[in-house]
Amino acid sequence: MEKLTIIKVGGKIVEEEQSLKQLLKDFAGIEGYKILVHGGGRSATKLAERLGIESRMINGRRITDIETLQVVTMVYGGLVNKNIVAGLQALDVNALGLTGADMNLIRSEKRPVRDIDYGFAGDVKEVNTGILSSLISQGIVPILAPLTHDKQGHILNTNADTIAGETAKALAKVFDVNLVYCFEKKGVLMDENDDNSVIPSLNKAEFKDLVHKGVIQGGMIPKLDNAFESIEAGVKEVVITSADEIGKNSGTHIYLP
Repeated sequence: MEKLTIIKVGGKIVEEEQSLKQLLKDFAGIEGYKILVHGGGRSATKLAERLGIESRMINGRRITDIETLQVVTMVYGGLVNKNIVAGLQALDVNALGLTGADMNLIRSEKRPVRDIDYGFAGDVKEVNTGILSSLISQGIVPILAPLTHDKQGHILNTNADTIAGETAKALAKVFDVNLVYCFEKKGVLMDENDDNSVIPSLNKAEFKDLVHKGVIQGGMIPKLDNAFESIEAGVKEVVITSADEIGKNSGTHIYLP
């Protein structure tokens, strides 16, 4: 099977001119088939503020009422996505900006209300492997915005980490998939106060042991749970690193034992 690299980057990286420029250059330098999944939360919050719409977050997740949904659709599917596409075209990367609604790419269901009503938030149910792999095989580079649809005519705000993970799992049937999650640190740290204490590799037993010892905690736990789920579903390798380390084979590499 041919190699496919899926890079997920947070909003901060794609929203600032200098970090975006560097990211696009690094991404363009990745050889072979590739996909970029992006966020854009800070831009959405800023635009909402200018429009007088309050942004509400619970546990780092946005509450998406109808007005907020309109804002995130404009920002994620429009401004941020098309800036990335235009920047990559300038680097001779044949990028195509997509939401989950385009070509029925990613279908989700509105998150059921349990303790919290997240509004128009989507939980991914199906990734259209055939369409995506066909585009990739034609040399097209998909740029995925964190928006999906329910096939009932509704756009749904969907976590970008989830989109990257579910896309990687679906495409692992067709390609050797490497999934790279970029965030603000160089990898999973042994000491959260020492940015250079990166754990170079991690299997599930080691992960559980470090959680038990309190070394890995907070928001890193669900990120790593997602990483191991992806590996167990057939993704070849998951790497957690910072955006400026793309292509350098650094960061924390997640493996099965």
